[in-house]
Amino acid sequence: MTSTLPPLVQAFSGAAGSATANAITYPLDLVTTRVQTSHSAKGAGALQVFRHVLHKYGVDGLYDGIGTDTGATILSNFFYFYAYSLLRNLLSRRRIPSSSQSVSTKTLLLSVPEELAVGFLAGILSRALSTPLSVVTARLQTENDDADSRPPSPVNNPEVSRSSRIMSVVKSIYEESGLAGFWRGFEAVVLLSLNPSLTFFLYQFYRRLFLRGTDRQTPKPAQAFLGAALSNSIAVALLYPLILAKTRLQASRSSSSSTSISSAAYIWTSAYQRHGPRGLYQGLEVTILKGFLSQGVTMMVKQSRIEQLVVALYLYRRAGRGAV
Repeated sequence: MTSTLPPLVQAFSGAAGSATANAITYPLDLVTTRVQTSHSAKGAGALQVFRHVLHKYGVDGLYDGIGTDTGATILSNFFYFYAYSLLRNLLSRRRIPSSSQSVSTKTLLLSVPEELAVGFLAGILSRALSTPLSVVTARLQTENDDADSRPPSPVNNPEVSRSSRIMSVVKSIYEESGLAGFWRGFEAVVLLSLNPSLTFFLYQFYRRLFLRGTDRQTPKPAQAFLGAALSNSIAVALLYPLILAKTRLQASRSSSSSTSISSAAYIWTSAYQRHGPRGLYQGLEVTILKGFLSQGVTMMVKQSRIEQLVVALYLYRRAGRGAV
């Protein structure tokens, strides 16, 4: 994500790209969550879940929780891109001798540990802010799974407005676990901050290995899509057991006081006992597909005219302030 653009510009363009990707891929996100939280003896296939939701709840059912999920996506990506760019620029500036005028702090290549560390810290900050919305989203996405076995309530009643359902979920989470409930699974989320860090490291590696000239500094939208999509797919495959544990923890209604790490260990043990090693990767295929499209669209939009528009607005505001 090396760029000569200011952190605020990168934050806005990154958030715009992620919001666009989220709107396009959201049904896949909902299906992914349903597959990951299924405890069926045979598991649940993505196509089977898709057909079930579409048949029982209609097209609207494929967008349960999209409001809170989009909010979490925008919040998380805005602060991730901003923090990543800011931290990277600060670290680059410290590595350049004060006498050197020929090296830009924003184009200097960092070492592998530095790239991972910057991405990890930025990921922790962004996820700390967006986790409450992610927890609400996970509950909204899975509430209908148990609707047939529970008496009607504002949460699982499709006739109730989206805003009422959101408030019901928020109230339910608070009653179960207090404020801490909105950060359910955060310890696993912290470890998953390696995901964007690893993704952007692999994306940088892709740019250095396959792109040349100006394309390496500013990839074309198609190049950005391919590189980001492949990078995210590899990162997801490496970290998937953590992703599975995070989703199940956030969708859980348990008010247990056990830590997320011990809960994650229980989830892995239970999944392994039920399905063997495959149980730790339940839903991996659809998760990779969703991540491939989402990350690819995010970076493609970020490298396209939306980023140019944000730059133009940023320069316009700067010129206006300078004229005062």
